[in-house]
Amino acid sequence: MTEAVSAAISIAFHGLAFAMVLYLVSVGLSVTMGLMGFVNLAHGVFAAAGGYVMTTLFNDYGVPFPAAAAIAAIVVGAASVAIERTLYRRFYGGDELDQVLLTIAIVFMSVAAAKYFWGSSQQPMHPPPYLSGQIEVLGRDFPTYRSFIIASGAVLVTLLWFGLDRTRLGAKIRASVDNRRMAQSVGIDTSGLFSFTFALGTGLAALGGALGAELWPIFPGYSLDHLIYFLIVVAVGGLGTIRGPFFAALLLGVADTAFKYLLPEFGSFFIYALTLAVLLWRPKGLFGQIGRT
Repeated sequence: MTEAVSAAISIAFHGLAFAMVLYLVSVGLSVTMGLMGFVNLAHGVFAAAGGYVMTTLFNDYGVPFPAAAAIAAIVVGAASVAIERTLYRRFYGGDELDQVLLTIAIVFMSVAAAKYFWGSSQQPMHPPPYLSGQIEVLGRDFPTYRSFIIASGAVLVTLLWFGLDRTRLGAKIRASVDNRRMAQSVGIDTSGLFSFTFALGTGLAALGGALGAELWPIFPGYSLDHLIYFLIVVAVGGLGTIRGPFFAALLLGVADTAFKYLLPEFGSFFIYALTLAVLLWRPKGLFGQIGRT
């Protein structure tokens, strides 16, 4: 195997693992922004919360890794319902600047809270023995943990697409995204649907933060430092879609990995340039027709 081919395979593999984490964190933001029309810049807070809950359970209390990640997603998703009902709901349909100020305030409050309870250091994340080391595929070794992330992401993406494309609940969500008033007129409880969708989106973000804690270490500034990536995935993929953020995450994950491997001195310059080019070509994103999955 030539050096160029080996490098391409490595970039594709690590870029795909990165993309799966990005998608899990960002897809909820895309759907909730498309459904509620709410500018939620605090979405990364829920990913960080999932990472903190998982690492605390796993490192301090010896909870098995899969159970710790699942508990993190459930706890954060359930807690987000209270936040949605007490804070976010007051700003639905309001001025976008107010929404931005509210969610940015939540981000800074979360940074202070994380420093208070967990300190300023990164949370240690060492995969369990059965997910450590290398796994051989077609005569080539790949990190076991990142292979697990790719496999888990593929399963979750499939379940999410099936749930929104083939179930009655998914049809209600798509109808509410397309036309909220019409959905209400035919008896759909959009208020309850908003809460469920918000909890689902934040739960997925928490799961993404938990599973991706080795790729993106958990620390107090997590939600602020990675905010631009979440927004790029949503903007490039298109609001209100499931498919769009997936392909946007793939594009961003592989491209970011490739550029930083081949031209590390330029940092993230090429990602921003690529985002600009895509949005100049398709201002609403790759799949930016609201309501289509």
